[in-house]
Amino acid sequence: MNQFDQLHRYLFTDASVRGELVRLQDTLKPIVHSTDYPLAIQQLLAEMAAATSLLTATLKFEGEVGLQIQSQGKVRYAVVNATHEQTLRGVARWDEEADLSTASFADLVANAVLVITITPTEGERYQGVVALDKGSLAGCIEDYFERSEQLATRVFIHTDLADKDAPKVAGMFLQVVPTSSEATNVTADSEFEHLCTLTETMTAEELFALPAQDVLYRLYHEQTVEVYAPEAVTFACTCSRERSAEALRNIDKAELLAIIKEEGSINMNCQYCHTEYRFDEIDVEALKSGYNNAPEASQ
Repeated sequence: MNQFDQLHRYLFTDASVRGELVRLQDTLKPIVHSTDYPLAIQQLLAEMAAATSLLTATLKFEGEVGLQIQSQGKVRYAVVNATHEQTLRGVARWDEEADLSTASFADLVANAVLVITITPTEGERYQGVVALDKGSLAGCIEDYFERSEQLATRVFIHTDLADKDAPKVAGMFLQVVPTSSEATNVTADSEFEHLCTLTETMTAEELFALPAQDVLYRLYHEQTVEVYAPEAVTFACTCSRERSAEALRNIDKAELLAIIKEEGSINMNCQYCHTEYRFDEIDVEALKSGYNNAPEASQ
């Protein structure tokens, strides 16, 4: 059985701490190889994919979570979005003239912020912003939870991108569970710290090689742990011909026809999955008439 592309949630019933473990491979490949990313960008996107999956698992409602880095450094921006159904997609833009061969996390994200956006299917959108000044993405996410949620949190992320055909990332997440709706816990207690110390002993090699149940048993066999059924994690893009057509409806008809006269067609390319949607003069006439009978997108 494939041990990757699954998220495992668990609860330490005697310690009021919850945990998560995610490992991605097939889901990760179309994210890190959607374009010719340098290795440093691949690693950043891989870490963001694992982190976004972990954060999405904490949602108590249907909706989406987005992690976006806005930077003046060598990375211009990077974003990974996930739904409550654990479907992920991501993309990055960077300074293509920069040498990233030895770039550290700090080099990539100079003067940057991490924007965490939570968008419920029903209800108001929430957005939190934290400076990327902790030396690692995991450390910045921990800082976000301490500042915005007042909850002690630890995030562990490991990547293995040596095999281009099988890039891997693994993430683990520990967080104190409030004892009441009013309670918070910024200061980690001894039980939480003990669990963090145990988790730190798991090497990247073991995390990628062992079945998830073996990972949890090796780390926490002396604890009382309730493990929930695993959830599948997949790559999925939310682009569609209909969404592209809707964007064109907001542009003046004469401008659209001028583009078609010059270019032959209007080509809209999804930045996440690179699906191309083409619209010709007949399509524009149909759109402006309130219909869209154009053929399906080509790739």
